[in-house]
Amino acid sequence: MVGKGAKGMLNGAVPSEATKRDQNLKRGNWGNQIEFVLTSVGYAVGLGNVWRFPYLCYRNGGGAFMFPYFIMLIFCGIPLFFMELSFGQFASQGCLGVWRISPMFKGVGYGMMVVSTYIGIYYNVVICIAFYYFFSSMTNVLPWTYCNNPWNSPDCAGVLDATNLTNGSQPASLPGGNLSHLLNRTLQRTSPSEEYWRLYVLKLSDDIGNFGEVRLPLLGCLCVSWVVVFLCLIRGVKSSGKVVYFTATFPYVVLTILFVRGVTLEGAFTGIMYYLTPQWDKILEAKVWGDAASQIFYSLGCAWGGLITMASYNKFHNNCYRDSVIISITNCATSVYAGFVIFSILGFMANHLGVDVSRVADHGPGLAFVAYPEALTLLPISPLWSLLFFFMLILLGLGTQFCLLETLVTAIVDEVGNEWILQKKTYVTLGVAVAGFLLGIPLTSQAGIYWLLLMDNYAASFSLVVISCIMCVSIMYIYGHQNYFQDIKMMLGFPPPFFFQICWRFVSPAIIFFILIFTVIQYRPITYNHYQYPGWAVAIGFLMALSSVICIPLYALFQLCRTDGDTLLQRLKNATKPSRDWGPALLEHRTGRYAPIMLPSPEDGLEVQPLHPDKAQIPLVGSSIPLVGSNGSRLQDSRI
Repeated sequence: MVGKGAKGMLNGAVPSEATKRDQNLKRGNWGNQIEFVLTSVGYAVGLGNVWRFPYLCYRNGGGAFMFPYFIMLIFCGIPLFFMELSFGQFASQGCLGVWRISPMFKGVGYGMMVVSTYIGIYYNVVICIAFYYFFSSMTNVLPWTYCNNPWNSPDCAGVLDATNLTNGSQPASLPGGNLSHLLNRTLQRTSPSEEYWRLYVLKLSDDIGNFGEVRLPLLGCLCVSWVVVFLCLIRGVKSSGKVVYFTATFPYVVLTILFVRGVTLEGAFTGIMYYLTPQWDKILEAKVWGDAASQIFYSLGCAWGGLITMASYNKFHNNCYRDSVIISITNCATSVYAGFVIFSILGFMANHLGVDVSRVADHGPGLAFVAYPEALTLLPISPLWSLLFFFMLILLGLGTQFCLLETLVTAIVDEVGNEWILQKKTYVTLGVAVAGFLLGIPLTSQAGIYWLLLMDNYAASFSLVVISCIMCVSIMYIYGHQNYFQDIKMMLGFPPPFFFQICWRFVSPAIIFFILIFTVIQYRPITYNHYQYPGWAVAIGFLMALSSVICIPLYALFQLCRTDGDTLLQRLKNATKPSRDWGPALLEHRTGRYAPIMLPSPEDGLEVQPLHPDKAQIPLVGSSIPLVGSNGSRLQDSRI
């Protein structure tokens, strides 16, 4: 027999809490808590775990980098993750609606929307390129294996050409006739995978301003990407919650298959040693700690608005504290695991070429679409491994893209908040998807990769740090840490642990500020390979970064102007205090200081004294009086 407490835990709630009634009928909830955890894991575990972390670890002292990495996870990553999950879950609102907690800071929510818009546009272009490589892998010989293709240049030298030479064959593209000549050329070579990427897939132009033609194969794959995302979100979290059972778990199956294959190859151990060998002297370098903090911050998806949005579909009493620890640790463990997969294959490739691992190590698109695909050509049945690898990249990207799109849709629907838009949410999703597709078309042009990297470097860099810092300060010091701790106790049944209280108030904001300073100090103008971006392109990058941050002061001024008050100080005080409809969305959860006040009925002649005369009175609905929020929208499920 299963008791009530056990049933509560099975549903993701705190013990002894009945969960049957804990439903938000208008807005919807996750089907079960596994859906939320898998969706959040899919959101946090993205392409950066595969193509950025292993390289950062190798470059910053190998195993020694793990120490600052996990220190930053404990003191910054998990606390911020817990804060955003609890914030969204308590109010059952997206990244705009939650700012009823302090209306003047609603610009933070708009900033999150702008950031998610930028990321959503270019992230799906990366997914579409992965789709293109996936379809291109459906062949007997991978098209980037040899240098005998029409697009190859005279400087091309393939990895497998060394094997051909030792077998006595002479490829037409090689002028030399011996192995040493080939290997000498290999040090300055242009690989067939790089030429396939640059000259065939992208048909790369010579300048960011030279758009050239739209690459129709990429445009078709971009359309496929957005159609897949839309179909998976056609019913919101009800449909995406079912899809993540596959999209969030199958990448681990592929990683494991590639790991087992990788560690059995000659030279794999050398590659893994490059990845893990600790260089303890690097721990004293500020750059190592800055890279660790930045990687934790960006890989968990803090300040994107997605965590708040996903948590807003939780049941009110779900144990989001437990979820935040599980998801954060899973994300970081995946990064470490992916490093073994990447460096085992790169070690094998370096051993095959007779060069140092550092010559083949890369990150970003260079790893995903050049270095790793080239290494896969050395394996037997290489198309199979290529299909698996790019299918994994597609699933990793889709998991993040689902949440980015849902963040925008939820913010729009919650902000309008009427019955019509709730019923037409599918059309809102379609509209956002179509807009994302149209805005992504320039990124499929011959200059598209320049713009993609520009958006990646500027649109979601220091602006995220500023947004997260202001969010921490507004919750802990404007709304008040004691108020927020009481809210969490009401929701979870226990206050946040003392460690998290200290981190939220002091440690995490300090680390976020450190990341901001580090980002400014370490700033270098963006380049792509040997291409230097012109000044006007860098200026556009800074404008993209500022476009999300500028929302915060602009909305604060707007809110101050429309807030009642005789003096500026009074207006400031009124603009920062919680609005009347701040609190749990369902009346059954509005207890304590959020408890509604029963209005007297004319028939009974009774006078009811308010429990909290200093608080704004919220009438309890008898059967005919709806609760109306400060923005004119009715509170969800507002009739009893």
